[in-house]
Amino acid sequence: MRILGIDPAIRNTGYAVLEGDYRQARALEYGTLSLPSKLTQSECLLRIHEHLCELIERHRPDELAIEGIIFVQSHRTAIAMGSARGAAVLAAARSGLRIIEYPPTCVKLATVGKGGALKQQVAFMMRALLHLCETPAPDAADALAIAYTHLIAADPARAHLFRDSRYI
Repeated sequence: MRILGIDPAIRNTGYAVLEGDYRQARALEYGTLSLPSKLTQSECLLRIHEHLCELIERHRPDELAIEGIIFVQSHRTAIAMGSARGAAVLAAARSGLRIIEYPPTCVKLATVGKGGALKQQVAFMMRALLHLCETPAPDAADALAIAYTHLIAADPARAHLFRDSRYI
């Protein structure tokens, strides 16, 4: 199985492509699409969409796993995050990918063992579980963790643990 994991944000969208199953997952590519503050929100959305379309074309993933909507105190932040998420979902939908979302606490629980894990803990675990040479940057680590969570959820013996996830 090949999964594209996305941690959407307007300025720093994390992405990761994993292949295999959760016992033998291999990172094919991961990173953070960082966009300068001089770009307008609409320019950022276009770049996110284009970058993800290129990733999909290059790696041909089977499905897209994305972080679910989280509670934020700022309406402006929520709208920006939702817009970035929409650009990612559109790229995947146009390519015919099945899309599943996972709540952040579910991702942290699956990868670190506790739903309130810190970003540094997620990054450390992704380095260990995927045998990476370096600790990934926070947004890339989150995307790796989202994709890895999907690999765990794809195992029929573990699927019942992911009741909060849903296909969109």
